[in-house]
Amino acid sequence: MEWLASVAPDPDACRWEWERNPHGVALLPAGRRWDVLILPSELGYPTLDVLTRLVDRPGPVLADFGDSRMGFFVPPGTATRWLGTGVRSAGPGTWIVVPYPGRVTGGVRWLVTPDASGTLTDPALLELAMHEAAGQLARGQG
Repeated sequence: MEWLASVAPDPDACRWEWERNPHGVALLPAGRRWDVLILPSELGYPTLDVLTRLVDRPGPVLADFGDSRMGFFVPPGTATRWLGTGVRSAGPGTWIVVPYPGRVTGGVRWLVTPDASGTLTDPALLELAMHEAAGQLARGQG
């Protein structure tokens, strides 16, 4: 939790908001310690399935309210270099709604919670997983 809160303009206020707000969410800036690649859930869930077969533990992954989109936390700088149809990115100058790790809220939720070390998903592995998932979907296996 500390590495997530450390990007907030006021980390103490962020932690207070997480702990005391019934919604348990904070608005955090992307582009400092992490960027987020946002996939439609139709591709995101199969991508996460493939990714979890490639690595023991991927970086954090969020699902939005209604499960229409998923956000994969990747190293900073990835958003500015990423080229991909249908993939949105959040990097410098953007903000992400982030729930308290481990808390279930009515909206955004963690599919893969952050670990204490700040593990992020390798963009090259994410891209490989996306290609494999897209192939499976095209073959009707998704």
